[in-house]
Amino acid sequence: MDTNILVKNIEKYEGKYVATKTFLDKNVICSGDDPVKVYNEAQNKGADDPVIFYVPKRDVVHIYSCL
Repeated sequence: MDTNILVKNIEKYEGKYVATKTFLDKNVICSGDDPVKVYNEAQNKGADDPVIFYVPKRDVVHIYSCL
């Protein structure tokens, strides 16, 4: 199975929300602790519809549930 790397230098963004221009673009436009602020900053930097996602800290388990 191939590994899909979402962003370059991922260690730098552990525990942060990051924004890229598209799902295929691996260059981070901006990052931060608040996803809304990251989204707005990315739009201000020219991304019409930025992709925002959370980069978990290394060796920390995250469990997500839909109720």
